[in-house]
Parts: sequence; C-alpha cells; structure tokens
Amino acid sequence: MVARLFLRKSIEALQKEGADKTGFRRALGPLQLTAMGIGAIIGAGIFVLTGQAAASYAGPAVVISFIIASILCFFTALCYAEFASTIPVSGSAYTYAYASLGEIVAWTIGWALILEYLFSVCAVAVGWSGYLSSLLRDFGIVLPKMLSSAPFNHSPTQGWYLTGDMLNLPAMFIVAVIGILITVGIQAAARLNEAMVVIKVAIVLLFIAFGIPFVKTGNWTPFIPENTGQFGHFGWSGIFRGASVVFFAYIGFDAVSTLAQEARHPKKDMPLGMLGSLSVSTILYILVALVLTGLVSHTDLNVPDPIAKAIDNLGPSFAWFGLIIKFAILAGLTSVILVMLVGQTRIFYTMAHDGLMPMIFAKLHHKFRTPYVTTIITTLLGLIIAGLFPVGILAELVSMGALLAFGIVNIGILVLHYRRPDLVRPFKTPFVPFVPLIGGLGCLFQMIVLPLNTWIQLIVWLLIGCIIYFSYGKKNSLIQKAHQQSHQ
Repeated sequence: MVARLFLRKSIEALQKEGADKTGFRRALGPLQLTAMGIGAIIGAGIFVLTGQAAASYAGPAVVISFIIASILCFFTALCYAEFASTIPVSGSAYTYAYASLGEIVAWTIGWALILEYLFSVCAVAVGWSGYLSSLLRDFGIVLPKMLSSAPFNHSPTQGWYLTGDMLNLPAMFIVAVIGILITVGIQAAARLNEAMVVIKVAIVLLFIAFGIPFVKTGNWTPFIPENTGQFGHFGWSGIFRGASVVFFAYIGFDAVSTLAQEARHPKKDMPLGMLGSLSVSTILYILVALVLTGLVSHTDLNVPDPIAKAIDNLGPSFAWFGLIIKFAILAGLTSVILVMLVGQTRIFYTMAHDGLMPMIFAKLHHKFRTPYVTTIITTLLGLIIAGLFPVGILAELVSMGALLAFGIVNIGILVLHYRRPDLVRPFKTPFVPFVPLIGGLGCLFQMIVLPLNTWIQLIVWLLIGCIIYFSYGKKNSLIQKAHQQSHQ
C-alpha cells in the first residue's frame, strides 16, 4: 500500500504530453519567456520586501541577504532548467516530482506551490495597494485606511489580532483585473507583460542613477547591525533570515517553467528564459538594495512602499520623479501578479489532468484556449486573501512554500540522474551531485531560519493537503486507477 503512494509518471509519456499541439496555444519565444521571468522576479522583492527585510532583519546588510538568496536560487535554477528542457510540461516542480519521486511527493509539492504562487499574487497585490495609496496622496486623494488595509495582522508578541480595518479593496481590485485579462489569452497577457517589464527595468535603472549622488554613507553604518539578542533580528542570523524572506523575490524563474506547453521551442527556450531572467534580476536587486539603504535609514523602511519613501526623502524638487517612479512601480507589480496568477492556474490545470483535482480545473475555453474555470476560482481565492492579510505574513509563507518546492526539485535531479542516467537531457545540470546537493541543503537551511510561526502555518497547510489527497486525490488519481486495473 505504501509503495503505491510513490508511483511515478513515465517521463516518455510526459514528453509526449508536452509535445501535444491540441491544447495550449504555443505563442512564447525565448525573449518573451525571459520577460515573463523578469516580470515575476522584479517586483515585490525590490519594491516592497527590500525595505521590510532591512528594517526587521538585516539592516543595510540586506544586500548580503540578496546575494545569499541569489546563489541558492542559481543552483536550484540549474536543476529547474534540466527538468524544464527534459519534461516540457506546464506543471513545474509538481510534474518534475511526479516523474522522479512519486505521487505523494508530487502532491505535497503541488500543494506547497499554492503557497508560492497564489500567496505571492496576494502579497504583491497588497504592495500594489500601498503604492497606489502613496501615488494618490501626491494628487491630494487619500484612500480611507479602513478600505485599503488588512483587517488581520500578526506579530511575534501579540500573535494574530484585528487591526480595526475592513478590507484592502485596491489589492482585491488589481487581482480581479488581472484574472479577467489572463482568461482572455496568454498572448495578450504576454504583450502587456513585455511592455510593463520594459517600463519597470527602465525605472529601476533611473532610481539607481538618480539615487547614487544622494546616498548618505552614514546610513550604511553599521553595515551589519548588532543582534538584538533574539535570533533573526540583525547580526548574521538576521542576514540569513533576511535571505529566507527575500527568497520570495526570486521565484519568477520558477513561474517560467509553468509555461512550457505555451513555449514554441521549450527544450531550448526554457533554460534561457529561467537563467537569463534570474541573472538580470539579481544584478538589479543588489544595486537597488545598496541605493535604498543609503538614501533612507533601515529603521525607517518598514513600510509597504519603501522606494516611494526613499524618493520622498530626496526633497520636493524630485516630486516629478516620484510620480513617474510610482506609476512605473504600479505597472511593475501588475506584471508580477499577472505572471504568478498564470503560473498558479497552469499548476491546477496539470494536477486536474492527473486526477488529483476535479476535472473542471482542466477545462479549456473553446475560443481562448485558457483554463478559464481554474482562473476564475484562483482569482476569487486571491481576492479574499489579498483583502484580508498583510504583506509580511504572506511573503514569509510564499518563501516557505518556494523553499520546500525548490528543495524537492534539487532532490529530484539527484534521483533522476541515479535512476535514468541514459535519459536524453537537452540541458544538463553541471557538477552533479554537488550542485543539487548544495541547492537542496541551502533550501533546508533557509527554511530552518524562518520564524516558528511560519513553520506552524506550513504544517497546518500540509495537513490540510494530506486530508484532501487521501479523501479525494488518491481515489481519483489516474495513475492509481491504472495501477489497480493492471493488478486485477
């Protein structure tokens, strides 16, 4: 009975499924895939989490946190690139685990990916709401806090508590708009994303160029603030916890892997899209973190719109630049929401195809060729979560889900190299077993340094997933049914 939980999907069957031309519309080339990756990576990490990680965990040394997270991501991205080129199917880490480690691991990773994708959509939407409020204030329009902030919050000392606010309506609005857009079609979404990526990369470069002359080096002293006596709050433990939190900022390359069945030449283009977007984004992250903590003391950066605060600190003569930056940041965050919402719907679609979720999740629109039912359900869930919870809690959960998924992908590559050394790999992870071992152990370490509360939330989430798997998924799994029939 236990062995049946680890039934694996045939790689050859998955490759055949990936080559099927009757499903999704293949509209994405290498530049579009790279843009989709940059669209997902450059967003909340720069525009929201940089300030919060600096203020709460690492101080100016948040730069080191970004470097640590990027190195870990690079090892993991090499493993993703091999899987994506060998098994070009839209299920991302879920599909890779199904082929290498078995169904129960695949379900676990698929369930964890909901934390990664759906909760990242919500976290970025909350950041989007913060920047919209800041922009509107510049025009003399003040959104009522009661209608633009989360009613629930959490702190290490108080636990969960009510804030007195009602709903974050702007966050709910942007999730709804993007949900409608991606229902219409991937090509339209990709074109909008490309335009937004150009805008936000240009603005990030402008922020760096304009900010450098105004940097106060005193804000970098001490570069690594002394630990408060509590693990994770400044000092080196704070740097590592900061790396775990900003890990959220790098998950865009993973979102690229969900688009394999919409890529024109997935075996060649998927590795380019993932590794290219990760490289560009890492350089920009490090530069922005340096400039931001040089412009504003890290103690003042625990806000949902730290870049806006830094520009406001430049003085009234830069008010025009602040307006441009805030418009561009809104566009940039919108592209993150778009890519991550697309990724979540494609994972639900693939899990439904395997019987682990109701088949209605796999239904494609007859005209747009998009999983519209899944998109509607995902959008509604996103509306609720974005409206109720703050960005900090959501971001830590996203990081935990991503780290779990990435760790399993690293293990999967090790197992696949052992079980299928003969497999044709268009892209091969270099220096196996060292690269996946370092990547996997690094992910585990980053999970360990996340707050206990985040671990509790992950365990509760996984327990809910187990209940759903054993009550529905295992009974309806196509591979389980096929195995049972073959042994009758």
